[in-house]
Amino acid sequence: MKNRGDILFIQERKNFRPIKPLSKIAYLLNATLLLCLLTLFFYFSFKVSVYHFDFALLLEYKKIILNGFLNTLLISFFALGSSIFFGLMICFFSLSRFIVLRFFALFYIEIIRGTPLLVQVLLIYYIIANNLGFDNRYFVGIFILSLFSGAYLAEIFRSGILSIALIQIESARALGLSERQILFYVVFPQALKNILAPISGQLANLIKDSSLLSVIAVNELTQNVQEVNSYVFATLEGYIILAIAYLILTLPISLFSRYLERKYQK
Repeated sequence: MKNRGDILFIQERKNFRPIKPLSKIAYLLNATLLLCLLTLFFYFSFKVSVYHFDFALLLEYKKIILNGFLNTLLISFFALGSSIFFGLMICFFSLSRFIVLRFFALFYIEIIRGTPLLVQVLLIYYIIANNLGFDNRYFVGIFILSLFSGAYLAEIFRSGILSIALIQIESARALGLSERQILFYVVFPQALKNILAPISGQLANLIKDSSLLSVIAVNELTQNVQEVNSYVFATLEGYIILAIAYLILTLPISLFSRYLERKYQK
């Protein structure tokens, strides 16, 4: 049993807030470090390396790269929404009173998280989708990404809900709140603060995982860059553009999650 000193320490940790000046210094140091790394990269790439970069070769096929970027954006957008739906559904199944639903949720999560996404893409598309007559690669790709990311989001949602103290739920029931009101006014607002960081990380991973859809010839960013590389043989230039493009897609999610964290901590 914790003594009073331990309880006070836990409360102090719970109410801890990062000092804003230190946060600004940390951002400045990170930006400086990134600038130094980029400077070293371009210096060794253009001055020291025997390989001569020529990004002008890619400009002739900029429409193909842009088309892949937009397709990746659309695929990621629909996959993000559907993966959140799958994640919430499986989360509620895992917390259900019915043992069949709990077993299904456990089976689904273990199978999806225990096998590589690349294997799932190949098996679901070439075996299941083809035999069922689904030949739309984009629809199947979005469905596969949603299933994969939904398993991880389900565990994140479940851990966030279980992090709420039972005494708060019992107090809400004593006040006469219904189960639905408890979920929307007590559990969800507090759970959201606890799961913002892992959710943003998982959603960013989903965008990067969409590159694996190139194995089933979906015309997303990676597939189109590889196609351009086969024309101009500018592999390094293409993959540098590819890395920057994925950074453009994932960075806003990280910044938005940090904004929400600061907002909910106030």
